[in-house]
Amino acid sequence: MIKENIGNYRWTICALLFFATTINYLDRQVLSLLKPNLEEQFGWSNSDYADIAAVFQIVYAVSMLFAGRIVDKLGTKWGYGWAIILWSIGAIIHAYSIAIGETIIATIGWIGIAAVPASIIGFMFSRAILAIGEAGNFPAAIKATAEYFPKKERSFATGIFNSGANVGAILAPLTVPWIATNWGWPAAFEIVGGVGFLWLFFWLFFYESPEKQKRLSQEELAYINSDQEEEAVTDTPTEKVSWFKLLGYKQTWAFTIGKFMTDGVWWFFLFWLPAYLKDQYGMMNEQIMLPLAVLYSMTMIGSIGGGWFPKYFIDKGYAPYDGRMKAMLVIASIPLVVLLAQPLGHYSFWVPVILIGIGASAHQAWSANIFTTVSDMFPKRAIGSVVGIGGMAGGLGGALITKLGGGLFDHYKALGSIETGYTIMFTICAVAYLLAWTIMKSLVPKMKLIKL
Repeated sequence: MIKENIGNYRWTICALLFFATTINYLDRQVLSLLKPNLEEQFGWSNSDYADIAAVFQIVYAVSMLFAGRIVDKLGTKWGYGWAIILWSIGAIIHAYSIAIGETIIATIGWIGIAAVPASIIGFMFSRAILAIGEAGNFPAAIKATAEYFPKKERSFATGIFNSGANVGAILAPLTVPWIATNWGWPAAFEIVGGVGFLWLFFWLFFYESPEKQKRLSQEELAYINSDQEEEAVTDTPTEKVSWFKLLGYKQTWAFTIGKFMTDGVWWFFLFWLPAYLKDQYGMMNEQIMLPLAVLYSMTMIGSIGGGWFPKYFIDKGYAPYDGRMKAMLVIASIPLVVLLAQPLGHYSFWVPVILIGIGASAHQAWSANIFTTVSDMFPKRAIGSVVGIGGMAGGLGGALITKLGGGLFDHYKALGSIETGYTIMFTICAVAYLLAWTIMKSLVPKMKLIKL
């Protein structure tokens, strides 16, 4: 039982992680919301847009591997700080993508790249810079959560900060189209990208490792470290942990495969929902804002509720990992409702919006828990690296889903049946979680602390 006077500074850190994740998703959502304007202005096809989005995902995937390692090396404070500096710069330079593309073409002078429109080259470059910086968000946030929370609170804290993704996705359609309409699309990238520097000031002022944190009471520090005795026995702090060593553990592969199979679902919803509402229901930007705000409001509930859900089983006597896996099985079944989005979509566009919202909520609940399985099984000094490995796999899975979606939509659009493409993609999204959970449970049937 937590004493009333134990202190709550750890929740201040959680709030900082929440706002960083909100900014993270605001920055990456701007492009998808401006897609109708940009494709009309520059003549992009669905495949062109998919190529630009895939660059972000591929670079993000590769960068996640190194971001986790860099965060482990620099520490949470400066690892996170440099990440948001870089991704904020990347977000802002989208406003200058045309000039960047023309400069790249003129500088390289290769006939192959000269055949690609400057707008596509410029946006690909900007997305790559954004991806490199944004790759640091989750390794740093998960590491900060492991530093500031005992295991029994970690998935709840992760669910709270992870809900920032949904808040970002809500704020984006409410602000980005308005900025673009009144001040032009470049201003949308500049204004949203600049918010990250404001967050950086508060992060550097309020964050320090728990052992050095003067604002943290001794009672709260003891509570945070209350379940660390086990980890101390299984860890050798002076030993450097290599990627190859981490890849030798089934626990690493369980997390990695789970991320590869499910991250693409969220990417698909994030990047393609505005296009879906336009393609299938003929909706314009101003009409899309409300459905997206409703959908992402639902996912915020899923993230926080999903983070709390394992505690129901833990309070019944299950070990943290076992309770988490039981909760994840229930969560993995929920996205099956997305199978009904297309068959029932003729009643109203609100039917698929609500059903997809339920599936997306389940993803956020899943995400809060799959991240926490890493801190359940690995010592703190390896968490960033393992999250980075899994994040890379998730990014590659996202790129695969994005390219598959773009190809299917162009193919079926040419046949006059684009809704068939969406039906195929919704089916993949619906069944991905149960398949992922089955593989994860097969690899790690019982929780085992890793000794490094």
